[in-house]
Amino acid sequence: MSLGQTNAPWIARELSKLVVVGHVDHGKSTLIGRLLYDTDSLPEGKFEELKATSERRGMPLEWSFVLDAFQAERDQAVTIDTTQIWFKTAKRDYVIIDAPGHKEFLKNMVTGAANADTALLTVDAREGVREQTRRHGYILHIIGVKQVAVAVNKIDLVDYDEARFNEVAREVTQYLNDIGVEPSFIVPISARDGDNIARRSAQTPWYEGTTLLEALDSFRVTTLPIDQPLRFPVQDVYKFDDRRLIAGRVESGVLRVGDTLMFSPSNKTAQVGSIEAWNQDPKPVEARAGESVAITLTEQLFLERGELASHEENPPRLTTVFKGRVFWFGNEPLTAGKTLSMKLTTNRARVTVQAIESVIDTDNLAHRPSDEVHRNEVAEVILRSKQVLAVDEFRDIMRTGRFVLLDGYDTVAGGVLSMEGYPDQRRALSVKSSNVYSVEHRVSAEARAQRNGHRGGVLWFTGLSGAGKSTLAMEVEQRLFRKGYHVYVLDGDNVRRGLNANLGFSPDDRAENIRRVGEAAALFADAGLIVITAFISPYRADRERARAAGRGAFHEIYVDADLEICEQRDPKGLYKKARSGEIKDFTGISAPYETPIDPELMVNTSNSAVDTCAEQIVDYVSRVFSLDDRSLRQTG
Repeated sequence: MSLGQTNAPWIARELSKLVVVGHVDHGKSTLIGRLLYDTDSLPEGKFEELKATSERRGMPLEWSFVLDAFQAERDQAVTIDTTQIWFKTAKRDYVIIDAPGHKEFLKNMVTGAANADTALLTVDAREGVREQTRRHGYILHIIGVKQVAVAVNKIDLVDYDEARFNEVAREVTQYLNDIGVEPSFIVPISARDGDNIARRSAQTPWYEGTTLLEALDSFRVTTLPIDQPLRFPVQDVYKFDDRRLIAGRVESGVLRVGDTLMFSPSNKTAQVGSIEAWNQDPKPVEARAGESVAITLTEQLFLERGELASHEENPPRLTTVFKGRVFWFGNEPLTAGKTLSMKLTTNRARVTVQAIESVIDTDNLAHRPSDEVHRNEVAEVILRSKQVLAVDEFRDIMRTGRFVLLDGYDTVAGGVLSMEGYPDQRRALSVKSSNVYSVEHRVSAEARAQRNGHRGGVLWFTGLSGAGKSTLAMEVEQRLFRKGYHVYVLDGDNVRRGLNANLGFSPDDRAENIRRVGEAAALFADAGLIVITAFISPYRADRERARAAGRGAFHEIYVDADLEICEQRDPKGLYKKARSGEIKDFTGISAPYETPIDPELMVNTSNSAVDTCAEQIVDYVSRVFSLDDRSLRQTG
């Protein structure tokens, strides 16, 4: 009986998805052809056709011809597309996702590997680790394939030398370990001759490990993520009879009849009335990760493709900005300011590259600054969307943490998502109050302005720690007060002692801190006062919410200062603590600061004295807030 056969009665067999990667000409296609032959998985007559083709070309038996789906591949001697091939062992079925090794076709490699449970990395025993070996290994790391076996191929061409095998094994292990991948097996093989693939080879008596097939069979089939939080992206909504069927695939977790679902980003909630599945009677009462179903809700909601259903207690994050580690394969370089279309589960949104943080050299893993990302480079970027997106971090839920970028109709990048340094905006966007009704004041804004001699408003100082926001705020407050303005400063000292005493300094708490300050400042402005806020407020989305709360009375003032100068000032020693790791999520060091795009006023404290900057701000207030400068009371 061959390795691919079993006498057992039919049972549901495990299916493992295997991606085969490696540098061009390191023997991937030959290895796959040999795997099919050794497991009796070649289609009937294929072996004879293979022999005839090789003889006609006057060459030894060429196993790689098994995969040649296109004539162009034989002409170019490279694999140019992702191909799926099936084989079986006594233990399980396999589908091989053959990922091309040629540099021009890495897009297909990314696409193929994203669906794999296990990876087989081929390395030529003569050449060792090469450019594509490193690049493919890094891509496996990015997309989260953890189970990796290494086939050191063409061991026959180095005379089955144990020392050379050990040298290559050390080299590939070191690189994979450096990127966080631990190879489970490293096997010396000859794909052409079959050494150590299905059976041990007498040519390598020094090798005491498993054969390649034994190694693959020892891997576990990746279990579907049913233990993770529920994620059910809405693919479509159908009107059927008098029911609205919400169709999609359960990406993680378990969905049950009676569950209360939250749909993000709309924050709508409803209970699952039924689960509909094709040709199932009785109807299922639950659907698990990997299953495509339709559901009905106990109340009618208007939902659209792209909404992400979850349980209320563990929803995805909501954001308009996030970090992405992307593999760029567009023909033109990626630059900051570029707007692209992003596919995230079933959602599609326009995103803009806010910044390129670094390009990663997959050879030595070094990060370097760059203004652009070239074809086949890996980069860390910041992406921003005008619409609120429901997202998961890739490290938490892989299936909903991957995204694809498109330029027009062309796929130009694959990436994984991180919220490191950015807050969940759900709390700021959620409205929990009910039975709240507006009460009209009997004192109009005009009347308050006439009484005070000036309009109310918010002067929102933003900038890095050490830029001089608080110093300027206090100076401007004093000068305006002397001129007769009704003015007050809100800063961390007076806000965090009371109103925000229950908040820490995590990205989420900082966002909530700014939300509360924005609402409080808006009330001050509505009362006719000029309120000055002095907060880093690093996230653009938080400042935009404060602007919206101000209803036209918000004035963003960017207190600009170079990071180097801010560190030199550092009166409280915060930068020093952040550099040493004592303070986490510190703006400018370990957390981002998003500079204002179009502030009402910018003052530069790196080049100008406090007096000069304060005078600029007072002049601005005189122009914008005064009803009539001559009517103001001069008290100083």
